[in-house]
Amino acid sequence: MKVTAIEEHFLTAEVREAWSALPREDQDGGQGLHLGEIEDQLDDLADGRIQLMDESGIDVQVLSLTTPALHTLEQEQSVLLAKRTNDLIAATVADCPDRFQGFATLPTPSPEEAALELNRSVRDLGLKGALLCGRTRYKNLDHPDFWPIFETAARLRAPLFIHPQIPQRVVRDVYYSGFGSKVDLAFATFGLGWHYESGIQFLRMILAGVFDRFPELQIILGHWGEVVLFYTERLKSLDRVTKLQRPILDYMRQNLYVTPSGMFNHTYLQRSIEIVGTERILFSTDYPYQYRPGGGARTFLEESALTHQQKRAFAHENWERLSTATR
Repeated sequence: MKVTAIEEHFLTAEVREAWSALPREDQDGGQGLHLGEIEDQLDDLADGRIQLMDESGIDVQVLSLTTPALHTLEQEQSVLLAKRTNDLIAATVADCPDRFQGFATLPTPSPEEAALELNRSVRDLGLKGALLCGRTRYKNLDHPDFWPIFETAARLRAPLFIHPQIPQRVVRDVYYSGFGSKVDLAFATFGLGWHYESGIQFLRMILAGVFDRFPELQIILGHWGEVVLFYTERLKSLDRVTKLQRPILDYMRQNLYVTPSGMFNHTYLQRSIEIVGTERILFSTDYPYQYRPGGGARTFLEESALTHQQKRAFAHENWERLSTATR
């Protein structure tokens, strides 16, 4: 069975240098998560990556620049790096089209340019959508400045993946500090902070009316819906006070896809299916962060309680249907 993993990351020396050159107060704070063996795996877009894909049972990776992507950079620099990064993704896909696809990297500090780059990446380069890392500095993703990106994505029928980004420093200081630097960083990122951050960005888009304005827009959330998918019983109560065109749960079932991001948990899989349905789950391993030897990715799929047809949908068919709708 073909397996396509849609949240699979890389990093370039050029982007890494741009992050490091930022003033300390503008830096993401999570650069330490991209070092050592992880750094080597992020940098490799050739044979070493393919070998680990084979070992994990992954046939196709959809490549994306890792967090925080270009969201923390200045406008002009972000535009330049977006073009170079997307050209690199397209060249990598062209070199090995049976193993790689790509999500565009967008210069969100310059939203109008980001919309143009999304159009170029999809129409000219053949990329499958874009990956966004939530807010851009202090602007949340629902800010009106970013609506040209949503308009372009909806017109192109190109999905947008909302990936985690570390919470703002002021939030980290209040909620995720006091336990030592290593624990604080883990708590604010992969421990919990990343996931609240992403889930809240998606909810803000709903509450701001983004999907009422662009009903065809499709969003992907990793980690089985970034916490919020498991809190629908409370989130539904927002219907009493919002003036949206649809109930909150409808946006989750009509504008959202979810993916495990290497969290191979059968209980979470079943819960996600109960909310969004088997046609809105996509496979992913969160390479290289959740890579583990032994073929666990494919084993999780094969050992699930899904029917054979549902496994095929999860493994690749749902993604193919979503990505081929792009025009």
